[in-house]
Amino acid sequence: MKRFTLVFGLVCSGLVVLSALVSLFWTPYDPAKVDPPNRYAPMSWPHILGTNSMGMDTASRLLVGAQTTLVVGVLAVAIAAVVGVPLGVFVGMGHRLAGELLGRVADIMLAIPALLLAILLAAALNPSVGTATIAIGVATIPIFLRMARAATLTVMSQDYILAAEVSGTARWAIAVRHVLPNIAPLLGVQAASSFAMAILAEAGLSYLGLSAPVTTPTWGRMLRDASLYAAPAQAIIPGAAIVIAVMGFNLLGDGVRDYLDPRLKEVR
Repeated sequence: MKRFTLVFGLVCSGLVVLSALVSLFWTPYDPAKVDPPNRYAPMSWPHILGTNSMGMDTASRLLVGAQTTLVVGVLAVAIAAVVGVPLGVFVGMGHRLAGELLGRVADIMLAIPALLLAILLAAALNPSVGTATIAIGVATIPIFLRMARAATLTVMSQDYILAAEVSGTARWAIAVRHVLPNIAPLLGVQAASSFAMAILAEAGLSYLGLSAPVTTPTWGRMLRDASLYAAPAQAIIPGAAIVIAVMGFNLLGDGVRDYLDPRLKEVR
């Protein structure tokens, strides 16, 4: 079952990555081409996934939308990790005053739903992909901070850390040589889960018109522009893509965690 989770997560997330890569070199049509006579064309050749209310090819927009999904996910997680992990390691290595202060700030940020915080930040600035990415990344920082802090506290309680301190090893060297390598697998699992959350948040912001402009194909905007009455498939297709992407990266994170954590291995 655990192997199935990992494989299924890899397949789903791999489809998203493959779609983005293919769209860099080829799409069936220009995703921004408006063709009013072919509006709401059914799923048939040559428009295999039909067209939207302006005659734009859905398959092409779906492929290009995967690019935005991956870019936002990667950059948002990178922002959260670059800021949150060093702070978490710093406070986890014994800086109590800074730990109390950052802990309270993180608690306040976690009390606000991540999507709501992203909406507030995106609404305060000009709506764009960059603004949405920064908003999602900032909203995810407390998760990485708390995760890194908890993992660092566990590592710092080990005897080899005490031996390193007694031998006169500098604190920064202990962090680089001992703490980061030991907490990296846990942070990698968290990154996969946060990636899925970032995808869902970006789709929500796009649906609300707080992310990419109208000319940029995104799955959230495709869902917003769809009409369940005129062409139900135009809402189902981007919705299914979002579900597959979120489920895939979540399952990938769970599968990697089960594979790396010896305490979760099945007893044979």
